[in-house]
Amino acid sequence: MARRKVVPAEGRAFIVRSSRIAGKGAFALRRIKKGERIIEYAGERISHAVADVRYDDEHIIPHHTFLFTVSRTTVIDAAVDGNDSRYINHSCEPNCESVIDHSRVYIEAIRRVQPGEELAYDYAYVRDGTETEEEETGKYGCRCGAKRCRGSILAPLSARSLARREAAKRRQRAAAP
Repeated sequence: MARRKVVPAEGRAFIVRSSRIAGKGAFALRRIKKGERIIEYAGERISHAVADVRYDDEHIIPHHTFLFTVSRTTVIDAAVDGNDSRYINHSCEPNCESVIDHSRVYIEAIRRVQPGEELAYDYAYVRDGTETEEEETGKYGCRCGAKRCRGSILAPLSARSLARREAAKRRQRAAAP
């Protein structure tokens, strides 16, 4: 018996299914053009203080939330009244990006995406400067599988931060017995 071809609903760009990157992912149902606005990141709009109470970073294991920072005062919690945008995974070599436009967040294609390809954007979680290498590769570890994967969903380290980290490693090695 021949398999039926899945015909996407008019305008529907992706479907959610199991992902090799993490849990569920969003996979293109049709060709998506570079620059196309695919979906709005939806959910409850809350303050950072409310987000901190809901999701205690120190005790969430595994570390997993659907939070998106919109501004200094607003976070979107897609776990509450969210849509399928929350299943778009991180990649260090993404085909999409997040765009904040008038306090709303959209996911847009940064290159042409072929049917069946997993949609992904660089989460680039903001660093507070206290992250350890263990947290970076553990709690914030990346499993995107990209050729140039940086190993973390945190924002890339600046050249200055990289130099400081390497200098600290050299000091540790030199001080070791």
